[in-house]
Amino acid sequence: MQIQSNQYNKLISNIGNLLVLGRAKAAKEINNILVQTYWEIGKYIVEFEQHGNEKAEYGSQLFDRLSKDLTTSFGKGFGRSNLIYIRKLYLTFQISGTLSHLLTWSHYYEILKADSELEIGFYVRQNEIERWSVRELKRQMKSILFHRLALSTDKEGVLKLANKGYEVQHPEDLLKDPFVLEFLNIPEQYQYLESELEEKLISNLQKFLLELGKGFAFIGRQYRISIGGKHFRVDLLFYHRILKCFVLIDLKRGEMDHQDIGQIHPVRYNSLIKAT
Repeated sequence: MQIQSNQYNKLISNIGNLLVLGRAKAAKEINNILVQTYWEIGKYIVEFEQHGNEKAEYGSQLFDRLSKDLTTSFGKGFGRSNLIYIRKLYLTFQISGTLSHLLTWSHYYEILKADSELEIGFYVRQNEIERWSVRELKRQMKSILFHRLALSTDKEGVLKLANKGYEVQHPEDLLKDPFVLEFLNIPEQYQYLESELEEKLISNLQKFLLELGKGFAFIGRQYRISIGGKHFRVDLLFYHRILKCFVLIDLKRGEMDHQDIGQIHPVRYNSLIKAT
């Protein structure tokens, strides 16, 4: 009997979907076990230090010796810096139940580089919300996202940021201020034109969308719109699926003048990226 093509293709598709799902579950479980194991190793190291056998200082010889002996016995993964952050993992999350099952060890390795527990708590919670890749997490930390948000709130608000991540309560909360566009790689002293800035943003659209935040969809550039019988072109036009409105971005190198304000005033939600 000949195998029917349609049924066979469906069989292959079903098996493929099952394998993808199974491998994803296996990878997630392996990650959870790895993070938990590293937490236990960190606990052993701290307990060893506290028993007086070794000073609890990063400059001690303990990590050098541990790195050498563990690598000899168990292979890669026990470099000196890795062991330092394994120790910090335990010291930061002394109740293992507070560890997130959504973060890999690579995420924790980057987050633990933060200077304060408030900052660490924020990036853990925000990573759970946004499901950042490690690469995107590194970029958000490099662009000091926590500090940018913390500057615009009070002490109580900073504590809330650390415990719950960034919660959107008002439409304007979805618009960052300022934007960090280091991925454009524009030299600091380079005298670029607004059109050049626009071109670089379009060339790095994926990264720009990540910097803008959740919910933005790109519509077009130099988009012609009409308001009150007047026609003009906006540099970049986006639609925000959460706010259910259009977001206009006008690029300016210098200070805004009355004409600029008059152009964007009729639009309720807008953002101005000023290149300085």
